[in-house]
Amino acid sequence: MLIAVAGLVLDQVTKAMAVAWLDPMNPPRILGGLVTFQLIRNPGAAFSMGENATVMFAALAVVMLVVVVVWLAPKVTTRAWAVATGLGIAGIAGNLTDRLVRPPGIMHGHVVDFIELPYFAIVNVADICLTSAAVTIVVLSLIVGRKGDRTAADASEESAPVQPDA
Repeated sequence: MLIAVAGLVLDQVTKAMAVAWLDPMNPPRILGGLVTFQLIRNPGAAFSMGENATVMFAALAVVMLVVVVVWLAPKVTTRAWAVATGLGIAGIAGNLTDRLVRPPGIMHGHVVDFIELPYFAIVNVADICLTSAAVTIVVLSLIVGRKGDRTAADASEESAPVQPDA
């Protein structure tokens, strides 16, 4: 749970800082322009798709958060899967929090995005957590295999009890 809480807190703190400090008309650029801090409020999903479906995205996020926390997280047995699960929870909860508490209102709130990557998208910490979770899950799935074959890393974790840190 630690990773989920840390990710959610980092997401919400960075969004509050972005809203307080960033001027949408004068976005700062860092790393030679590789990253721009461009503040936007996104009513839709990735790449601003589905701008008229904010309520649907919020409802879907509630369902996904419940599924992950109630059904998936209790089944986690290794640190690697705990990290992936924690990142997923942080990402879902971070953007859901925006949908619930930000203007224009409950279930209609716009997600704060502020990290602009060149030729790609404007994202936030919750999006980074979700993407990292997805990549980690794919890698773990490829390593573990279809039959649940364990990796050497998973086997070495067997000797030490896993504390739920997602």
